[in-house]
Amino acid sequence: MPYILENQKNLLSDGWRMHQLQSHISSESHPFHKFSTGNWETLEVQPKAKGLDTRHELLKFYENNYSSNVMHLVVYAKEKLDKVQILVENIFQDIPNHNCNRANFPGQPCTSEHLQVLVRAIPIKEGHKLRIIWPITPEIHHYKEGPCRYLGHLIGHEGEGSLYYVLKTLGWATGLSAGESDSTMNFSFFKVVIDLTDVGQEHMQEVIGLLFRYISLLKQSGICQWIFDELSAICETKFHYADKIRPINYVISLSLNMQLYPPEDWLVGSSLPSKFDPKLIGTVLDQLSVDNVRIFWESKKFEGKTDKVEKWYGTAYSIEKISGPLVQDWMQSAPDVNLHLPASNIFIPTDLSLKRACEKVEFPVLLRKSSYSSIWYKPDTMFSTPKAYVKIDFICPHADISPEAEVLTAIFTRLLMDYLNEYAYYAEVAGLYYGINLIDSGFQVTLNGYNHKLRVLLETIVEKIAKFSVKPDRYLVIKETLLKDYQNFKFQQPYQQALYYCSLILEDRTWPLMDELAILPHLGARDLDKFVPTLLSSAYLECFIAGNIERIEAESMIDHIEDTFFKGPNPISRPLNPSQYPANRIVKLERGIGYFYSAEGLNSNDENSALVHYIQVHRDEFLQNVKLQLFAHVAKQAAFHQLRTVEQLGYITVLAQSNHCGIRGVQFIIQSTVKGPRGIDLRVEAFLDMFEKKLVEMTIDEFKSNVNALVDAKLEKFKNLKEESRFYWGEISGGTLKFDRRESEVALLKTLTHQDLINFFNEHIKVGAPCKKSLSVRVYGNLHSSEYSGDLNQPLQPNTVKIDDIFSFRRSQPLYGSFKGAYGNVKL
Repeated sequence: MPYILENQKNLLSDGWRMHQLQSHISSESHPFHKFSTGNWETLEVQPKAKGLDTRHELLKFYENNYSSNVMHLVVYAKEKLDKVQILVENIFQDIPNHNCNRANFPGQPCTSEHLQVLVRAIPIKEGHKLRIIWPITPEIHHYKEGPCRYLGHLIGHEGEGSLYYVLKTLGWATGLSAGESDSTMNFSFFKVVIDLTDVGQEHMQEVIGLLFRYISLLKQSGICQWIFDELSAICETKFHYADKIRPINYVISLSLNMQLYPPEDWLVGSSLPSKFDPKLIGTVLDQLSVDNVRIFWESKKFEGKTDKVEKWYGTAYSIEKISGPLVQDWMQSAPDVNLHLPASNIFIPTDLSLKRACEKVEFPVLLRKSSYSSIWYKPDTMFSTPKAYVKIDFICPHADISPEAEVLTAIFTRLLMDYLNEYAYYAEVAGLYYGINLIDSGFQVTLNGYNHKLRVLLETIVEKIAKFSVKPDRYLVIKETLLKDYQNFKFQQPYQQALYYCSLILEDRTWPLMDELAILPHLGARDLDKFVPTLLSSAYLECFIAGNIERIEAESMIDHIEDTFFKGPNPISRPLNPSQYPANRIVKLERGIGYFYSAEGLNSNDENSALVHYIQVHRDEFLQNVKLQLFAHVAKQAAFHQLRTVEQLGYITVLAQSNHCGIRGVQFIIQSTVKGPRGIDLRVEAFLDMFEKKLVEMTIDEFKSNVNALVDAKLEKFKNLKEESRFYWGEISGGTLKFDRRESEVALLKTLTHQDLINFFNEHIKVGAPCKKSLSVRVYGNLHSSEYSGDLNQPLQPNTVKIDDIFSFRRSQPLYGSFKGAYGNVKL
């Protein structure tokens, strides 16, 4: 019953709920109207009532539609084509050809009854959202002209003069996206999604009015060839220097393209708009009219004011017709603002030449280490692409000394992104991406993409940090969005809540979200204004620069940052003292003890319960790593088969390795309506008992096959610069610095014996093992709420510890040493 479990998982997801509501308000005779997931009612109860056997209908569907003439096959292999052809023919030649027709869904899903409507709907999460939708001509028929790409680029733009810029300046919106959606060969939609602030919610009519005013501007300005040419150039560069992706994803993409495009465009698809056709773009633009619009307005403000309920997800809504004159009134009542087309994009790279690496280094090298910074550098020696990857951690000990400090640092990073947006959005359009994010010990600046203009963007970011000042109006907007993020945590899936509690128990320098939620309403702009100079007063820069950048360039970039923060008569920052370097350390669970923590789900309407059964094994060390990896590799599929397929505990059933700051382990993650958390925990232990037998009975050939599969996976080459850089940055930021990890672990993996794996299992994983260290985090959904107090009052089993208070427990436990303890001890 995976389909039932999947539907159960999605019942409280706003994305699923609102998509189904859009389908619900459409022609009942059109396939778009149907329930798209399936549940017990649609796949068992209703068919039986009609005298139908679901399995028989499924087999009939298979027989009628599984036909070679409507299939496309892509094989990605290293072997020669002749060999591949023989392989393909042997495997696929017996697929029957029934001369089927491709699935076709003629007609439009929306009649006049479903257009010019305003739908008010109540979401699950806090926040307000507008979805403005028009049925349009599918772009797939005009993919070389790209009308939706052109219009989505302009309506969704975030630079000065754009619709989003104006809404943001007014304090009415915190996000906007635009483009084609739900596209098929027969029908499609153009969708604009706007995230509203509380103030924006009160100005919905003006927001819609400004959107239509911007659409009117596009009509008056005409279709601009320079904008199309600029987009075309960006797309061409993106296609030419596209990162290599996983083979499985590549063949899926190509096989889909073969369904949609002529053979000459199978590799390209719709990624290269090349034909400027202003008439065609104008035709689609004309479809974005008042007569054609569907407006979906989501807010909890509508509670008690709706009169309808969508059948499958239970979404409460109301619907009313709107007229052209009414929207005209909204346009006229909207503020008089300066909407205009974007400027030409200064971030489009024009120098795509490759730098010559002076040395063919295999791993990152430490260019220098000082009291200000450490600079790790890895030139591109593998991918030959004009791209770079930059990570800079601003390690600031004041960033997380209290819940208040962490909240203020979070607002600081969000405000920086907010201040940069209208300028840096052009960089993102051109393929140069950036981010400023809160981390455990401060904040992090990330840049990746084409290297040509990267330094320009980096220096702008550095200047914004150095000259930061609080804009009270923007502070209030960012505070509101952060507050809603905290409030919406209770609507996270139960398994996500369980993972959060697990991290809170194990990670020594973690503040609870509830403490941060409690302090946030009391913080004002003045608090941030006072805090930021303190935040930046002591800092250390941990830097990694990789890709198409020369060594001297890398050092020069960091020199500029050091000069900005640490040099001059009144420096912003001073270097850290050795005692100030922060380190997030992990609780060291006691051997032979099973700990458990229980909590009721934060969303009382969620029926799902969840379990995270975590087994802590060791501090990062190659030999132990490979034993753990081999166990996880062998057990993963067996756990999925037994706990999900056979026992059908839940759609989310995962066995995965875990790595908390270099402390390795394994965890079962299961979400279920079938059993409560304690019952799931017992099934995990039953699986481990059963798996012990499977492990012991494994043949030598089976063991070698699993080892070889893991070796192949570990030796798989990095596919692109970003993937390689993330691996090396993980070693740098974690303090482990084991850049040859994959090769070293493979060498040890090849020496393992079957008995080594059995011994590892018996020592660390087996139920009741004397060295086993486990932690079960149990989150109870409303279907199992009656079990919560009963399970808590169960007599404790031997060698079992119940965690009542997370922070009392954390303070009472020993901690593992941190790999980051060596800040000042790395030798050049």
